[in-house]
Amino acid sequence: MEAWIEHLITLLALPRFGLSTVFIVSFISATLLPLGSEPAVFGLIKLNPALFWPAIAVATVGNTLGGAVSWAMGYGAHRVVDKYGHSASHLRALRWLENLGPKACLLSWLPVVGDPLCAVAGWLKFPLGPCLVYMAVGKFFRYVTLTALLLWVFPAGVVLPW
Repeated sequence: MEAWIEHLITLLALPRFGLSTVFIVSFISATLLPLGSEPAVFGLIKLNPALFWPAIAVATVGNTLGGAVSWAMGYGAHRVVDKYGHSASHLRALRWLENLGPKACLLSWLPVVGDPLCAVAGWLKFPLGPCLVYMAVGKFFRYVTLTALLLWVFPAGVVLPW
């Protein structure tokens, strides 16, 4: 069984499979589904260090497109949310986001609040183009920072427990 798992991991680390896997995981993790893409990016880079920049680029594109899906869901949900009353904290947060505009999407890299923030940007009908640019910048720096940090903590030659 262990040999089979090792073969599967090696197969998924190949550029023709690994990058598509990173794209799919990054895309899904940027929607409102609870999934983290950083382990997939780190795992691919750990197994194939030559794919550092391609993996970062693919993860950024996948995560940004997933953010666009969240934006679209928020845009479409506008009518539904209008049916419910707004609390004072809800209104204060909306005013803060409206003041920031699409720049608020720069915070889409944050855990827990980042993906819903993309949906709220769509709900507030912020323009998609600038939102995508800010999402991409934030997500790119998140992947570069986290992956570099993980590679520093777990340098080459260190056997990982998983």
